[in-house]
Amino acid sequence: MNEFEIISRYFSKLSSKNHSALNLNDDVFFDKSKKLVVSVDTYVEGTHFINFRYPELVIKKILRSSISDLICKGVIPKYYFISGSGDKRSFSRKNLKIISKSLKKEQNKYSIFLGGGDTVYSKKLSFTITSVGFSKKIIYRNNAKLHDDIYVTDNLGDSFIGLQVLKKKISLNKDLSNYFIKKYFQPILQVKISKKLISFANTSIDISDGLIADLEKLINKQKLTYKLFLESIPISKNLNKLINLNITKKLTSVSEGDDYQILFTASPSKSRIISKTSKSLGIKISKIGKICAYNQKSEIINEKNKKIALKNKGYYHKF
Repeated sequence: MNEFEIISRYFSKLSSKNHSALNLNDDVFFDKSKKLVVSVDTYVEGTHFINFRYPELVIKKILRSSISDLICKGVIPKYYFISGSGDKRSFSRKNLKIISKSLKKEQNKYSIFLGGGDTVYSKKLSFTITSVGFSKKIIYRNNAKLHDDIYVTDNLGDSFIGLQVLKKKISLNKDLSNYFIKKYFQPILQVKISKKLISFANTSIDISDGLIADLEKLINKQKLTYKLFLESIPISKNLNKLINLNITKKLTSVSEGDDYQILFTASPSKSRIISKTSKSLGIKISKIGKICAYNQKSEIINEKNKKIALKNKGYYHKF
């Protein structure tokens, strides 16, 4: 079973009388009356990060990926709670100092504050982060409209290459290796655009599990499909170099996740305000596709206007 089957079969009924839980089909809990927005994420060594060789970078990545759940909803994170399980090796005095220093830098960067947490001894290293924000509104999942344009912020795919470098599956020169590893550990979160999103986005999600996987989650309860144009999906110059050298493929790289960019849909009538927002904030926002009718199959079109098959849609948690 995957995580969605588990939620549907065993837990959905437990939240059926609580509208704030959003049917357990979104990234956040939203209590509209209290303007409270909460998200929870767990990160396990060997699954969500390779090892704890770079504790200062691992803690940055998991904190950013956690608050990203709020940012993509149009909510500015305010507090976070962190719980960790590990042994004396992982939670040595040296590592704890490094973690504390790294978290302080992140707090200053994103104007967030530690609210509490817990520590437990375990042979398996893991962290659970609860992020809290306050807002009158959020951008829900499953609120796309027929003929909406599909957009994404910044570039996709660099993080995947960084992970491959760390796993020693790809060998690059020092400069390129450092570039991609940094993109893996320190995703650029689009905080500036967060509050602006509500004025034009119909639905949104952050890209954690991959472009295709997260797009399908975004519309999973709706009778809608999508058409994506591969050529329009934004990538960095460095990733383009690797594609030209046949080291990776574009669709593979953008489908593997860990980008934490914002994927959203908007009415074609909002294209001008989106363009103005992009220019005024200095944030790249790319139109990459369309929301289509249910009687059409979802498809990806390449630069030669031909449909291409996708073997791997991204990361799915399986049990």
